[in-house]
Amino acid sequence: MKNQTSITTFILLGLTDDIRLKIVLFIFLFLSYTLSVSGNLSIITLTLIDPHLKTPMYLFLQNFSFLEISFTTACVPRFLYSISSGDKSITYAACTSQLLFTDLFAVTEFFLLATVSYDRYVAICKPLHYTTIISSRVCKNFILFCWVAALIIILPPISLGLELEFCDSNIIDHFCCDASPILKISCSDTWLIEQMVIVCAVLTFIVTLMCVVLSYIYIISTILRFPSALQRKKAFSTCSSQMIVVSITYGSCIFIYVKPSAKATINKMVSLLMSSISPMLNPFVYPLRNKKVKKSINVSIKRIASLLKK
Repeated sequence: MKNQTSITTFILLGLTDDIRLKIVLFIFLFLSYTLSVSGNLSIITLTLIDPHLKTPMYLFLQNFSFLEISFTTACVPRFLYSISSGDKSITYAACTSQLLFTDLFAVTEFFLLATVSYDRYVAICKPLHYTTIISSRVCKNFILFCWVAALIIILPPISLGLELEFCDSNIIDHFCCDASPILKISCSDTWLIEQMVIVCAVLTFIVTLMCVVLSYIYIISTILRFPSALQRKKAFSTCSSQMIVVSITYGSCIFIYVKPSAKATINKMVSLLMSSISPMLNPFVYPLRNKKVKKSINVSIKRIASLLKK
């Protein structure tokens, strides 16, 4: 954001000024962040070292875990520092970087969720053709597309945001640099950038949600036609984990953007849960429910235990 006035920093209000609530919030965020990073890092490590986890599905999981670590790291550590030190200030450069990376990781995650849902559709509805449709090369191209598409979507509004002027207010009513509260305090004409942000957010949300919904309509209709109850149970178990992650991610966004009349504090709490709880749950509701991942973890633990004995 261009600094054409004496304002050189922003002030992030955070969530509360109550000391006791700050302590509880710090402990909660620190534990959830630690679990999120360690859990997702474990998934990335396993998919890199275990030859049995080199299939396209686990490559998607590896990138999803990387996105979860990146997204939560872009906003939570800075907020933890603010709570512990009492320093609510953030420079223009740091604020711009935080906004850029959180938006990039969030939008990429939406595209990746849509891609994973298509992967599950092919695996369940066209199992005999899975290896030819979703090859390693196709998988890598899908992942590259997710990142490039996200970058193309966020760059225009953020480029316009660099031209914003701030005259007399530098107080952002949030715990991190978010587009909406930043636009509210700008003295520039923000109509164009507001419309661009809405269009980009809605298009990303609707396009990826339609891909997810259509994929799961076909998946569920295919599963219901399975003759064996055991087959149906196994297939539903394979998809249930991703459906939980999808529900949490899209549900939170629907609440924030479809219900703008909600109090600012409630919206900030929902954003905080998206930044901390969702990345923490990912390793537990998705990869760790997979038999191959569980087996890989057990083998790794046994290897570590045998090395420690020596």
